Amino acid sequence: MGESLPTKKAKPPQLAIASTICLVWLMTMGIIATIWNLGEIGLVDETEPLFAEAARQMTVTGDWITPYFNGETRFDKPPLIYWAIALCYQAIGVNPWAVRLPSALAAIFLGWFGFYTLRRFGGSPGQTQPFAIAGCIGGTAIVMNVQTIAWARMGVSDMLLSAGIGSALLAFFFAYATPERQAKQRWYQAFYAFCALAVLTKGPVGIVLPGLIIVCFLAYMGNLKLVLGEMNLKGGVLLFFALTLPWYILVTWANGWDYINSFFGYHNIERFTSVVNNHSAPWYFYIPTIFVGFFPWSVYLPIALFKTRFWQRRAWLRQPRSQHLRIFAFFWFICIFGFFTIAVTKLPSYVLPLMPACGILVALVWSEPEAGNSKRFNPGLFWSGVANIILCLALATFAPFATPALGNDPAMPNLGTTLQELGFLLQFTGHYTILAIVLFIALLGKWWRGLWTVNAIAFAAFMIFIVTPMTEIVDQQRQLPLRELAQTVTQTQQPSEPLVMIGFWKPSLTFYTENTFIYGHHSQQSLVTLGNLIQDPETPETLLILGELKNFTSMEFEPQQYEVLDQQGVYQLVRISKEEVINTLNKNIQKASILMHKS
Repeated sequence: MGESLPTKKAKPPQLAIASTICLVWLMTMGIIATIWNLGEIGLVDETEPLFAEAARQMTVTGDWITPYFNGETRFDKPPLIYWAIALCYQAIGVNPWAVRLPSALAAIFLGWFGFYTLRRFGGSPGQTQPFAIAGCIGGTAIVMNVQTIAWARMGVSDMLLSAGIGSALLAFFFAYATPERQAKQRWYQAFYAFCALAVLTKGPVGIVLPGLIIVCFLAYMGNLKLVLGEMNLKGGVLLFFALTLPWYILVTWANGWDYINSFFGYHNIERFTSVVNNHSAPWYFYIPTIFVGFFPWSVYLPIALFKTRFWQRRAWLRQPRSQHLRIFAFFWFICIFGFFTIAVTKLPSYVLPLMPACGILVALVWSEPEAGNSKRFNPGLFWSGVANIILCLALATFAPFATPALGNDPAMPNLGTTLQELGFLLQFTGHYTILAIVLFIALLGKWWRGLWTVNAIAFAAFMIFIVTPMTEIVDQQRQLPLRELAQTVTQTQQPSEPLVMIGFWKPSLTFYTENTFIYGHHSQQSLVTLGNLIQDPETPETLLILGELKNFTSMEFEPQQYEVLDQQGVYQLVRISKEEVINTLNKNIQKASILMHKS
């Protein structure tokens, strides 16, 4: 197994021009996917405001070790995402742009790293076209897919984790495939550093997943011992711990066993071994998740996986290391898929770190010489293209019937009707009908790479002309009422007056009011919360309560008992006296006693 680098047949000026064009293309796609209108909508409940507010608290309190939300410690995630957002606050102010910018930049960096890797190793011996084609296709697929776009536009830790793990694995492959010793060692050091960043983003999974993938890959290639010897494990481990241990020591020193039990026990071990927060799903959950998440390229993933020919181990053993990127990406994909399939708690975002592997695999299919030959029939791309057309026609056909499904969120019951009235569902149908026609023409002409080009341009147009305005409507119906109520709270709250949220949990209110709320997640819990609150002699004579009208009705509050300060969407903000709260609690107690007596 030699270590020769791929031979680049293209002349340097041609390669430079091709690379420049591809980089401009990739940057354009990256901006559309991640930066375009990034801060034009408010924070999205319920997860994003948790990170945004915890980061804001760091800038307010000066405590950059222990994250806080709503006056309580937040041990869900390590600090890197909070640090990144807080630094953006200091640079461009406290706003949604600052919250989401770290995720967007992480996605763009990962796409660029994928481009750079494929440009170097994404071809076959004897190829005449520049390797930049593979990099352009792969970098685009890594950034321009549903999963990556969704999480790159959210101020949460998932995109940073994916970028950390993905960059670590790409750095490892550079070291693995590079024959020059000093360059090899520099890339291995980069691998350890990126693993450390992943661990500072989401914990042990940041090193467990890269380690699992690399061990499985090297065991398959039969050079596990040899490569581990190259990796300077002692020096790498020292670098890794030098970057990660200081914060873990400091946060444990400050919070003791509370942190250890919460973060390592609940948020890591329990999430893998048991169902947390009702996030259970069947074993096949990640199959449809990847199909939807890697759209619009997912129909090409089966042929990409088939072309790894992982069952032909002897053929792979005869290849030089520089030609192992495809089988490496296969183990990257299969190990993450298997790991989270075994895990009991399941969430769509868990498989985000395998999206770069998917991008690499499909890029290698389209960068093959036969993919650029319009004179030869390519069965793999042909049947994948047929599936692509069928999928587009299915989307175009069923879009007009999606209205009922779009009204499932109680906060925006009229969303489906609104989108239909504004013509978005018709635009959706027209967009994918036209795309199906153009793909059909590309198939007839055997323009195999045209399938990729058409999909990329169509998806970019879909993002600009359909998704962007649709998200603004969703924001207006779902989040704008909460921001307006937050403004009312800020204007009307009296000194020391408690803020109570009953029947639901919207952390964005904590962020936008820069205040602390008392939560009651459902009506009965809210009654207990209010009872405990009014028993405190230091509680003022009035309370501000925010909830849905149905919550007040279910808790037996009469309209004449409170003053409505504002009503937005399905929510209302009221002021109520302690006396009226006591009367309502007594009424509920009497009602419960009567029901118990009858039973």
